[in-house]
This record gives sequence, C-alpha cells and structure tokens, in this order.
Amino acid sequence: MPNPKSERLFHFTKSLDGLLSILRNGFFPRFCVEDHTWFGMSDNAAAYPIVCFCDIPLSRIKDHTDFYGAYGIGLTREWAQKNHLEPVIYSAGYGSVLDVAKYLWQEGVEAEDDHFDFDRFSYFARLARYIKPIKGKMTVGGKILDKEFYQENEWRYAPYDDLENKVLFKGDFGAKREEENKKLENKPLEISPQDIKYIFVSNDTEIPKVVDFINTELGHFPHTDLKILLTRVLSLNSVESDL
Repeated sequence: MPNPKSERLFHFTKSLDGLLSILRNGFFPRFCVEDHTWFGMSDNAAAYPIVCFCDIPLSRIKDHTDFYGAYGIGLTREWAQKNHLEPVIYSAGYGSVLDVAKYLWQEGVEAEDDHFDFDRFSYFARLARYIKPIKGKMTVGGKILDKEFYQENEWRYAPYDDLENKVLFKGDFGAKREEENKKLENKPLEISPQDIKYIFVSNDTEIPKVVDFINTELGHFPHTDLKILLTRVLSLNSVESDL
C-alpha cells in the first residue's frame, strides 16, 4: 500500500533562480495573506510571516508542482524538527480548535471595552497561522481560486518573536508588507547540504546549471557533503514517468 506521507518535507517554487536562492541563502519567510472569514474574524484577512512545506508522497506530487512550481527541495524530518516546523491544523469549520481561536481573537482584540489584550492576541496569532480550512479560496497572480487545502499535507515555519511586528492586517498590506518582508531576510531559515535529500528542476537541461552553482557558490561547505549533494539533483520530467 502506498505511503500517504513522505519522510521528507518539500518546498516548491516557480523559478530556477528561486531554487538557487534557497540553496545559497536558505528560506526567507514572507508575509502570506490568510483569509479568516471562514472562522468569523471581523477584519477578513491577515498576513503572517511563514515558509510553507508539504509531506506529500512523490506519487502525488504532480498536482502540487503544477500549482506551486516545478523547482523544489526535499529536506529531512530531523531538519524540520530542529527548526520547529509544525503541520497545519485543518478545520472543518467547527470544533475545539476553532472555538479557542475565536475566543482568543474576541477577547484579545474585539473586547467590548476596546481594551487590546496583547497576551491573548499573541496566542491567537501563534495559533491562527497554523489553522486552515479543509477547503477555501486562495489568491494567486491576482486571481481568486478554489483550493482543497486538506490535500496539501502542509507544514509551516512561522517565526513569532517580536510578534507585534509580525502580523499585518488588511489595511497595512500595501504600506508595510514589502518593508517587513525585507526585514525577515536578516533571519533566514538556514539549510546545509546534509539536510537536503532532493533537489528538483523542471527538466534535464537545467541540471548542469544547478551542478555548476553547487560547485561554485557553495564551496564553504565540506567537499564530501557537496559531492553527495550533486547526486540529489533530479528533473521532474524524468521522475514523473516512474511514479
């Protein structure tokens, strides 16, 4: 019986340059907009700094790469645990997790006396960035699309230090999002060759560019680790025919 989960955590992006940036710099968290109307939040969207991963088995990866991009990296569970990645909690729109989130939001921000309770708000924000509905809307390239979130097996890295500066509400997206994203580049989620089990490119013709990049740009890592890393580079076109 096929394994419903992978032992690796994958991150995919739409460009080869994006993949090479990850290999060089690690992952930069970015403020991602989450639609909260599904659990009754009055301000219907908030953005949190996150990096998204999935543990979809390779036998199911094509639908994911068609949506998010054909350039990716697969990392070990040990790396994920060390860096405190957590799986998303999927909500059916009712139940205890949703009740707790609503309570923290209402008591922390929407209290009748207009008193902002930072402690409750901070716990709300830490929880809300890990909750998604089973299905919902997602904005991609300016288009609003229907998405079955539950199929994504999503994990997230979400820093929460200095939390008051790590949540942007709807009115702040345009003014602050780019500036806050730039600040997050000072604290990347780092990786090393030993953490990497797969490097995916779209087709075979792009493999030499990745090999050259590893040899020229990652020379500060041990040579033995780089030799092993070179064996991890695969093209999705080649792999998909065998899945």
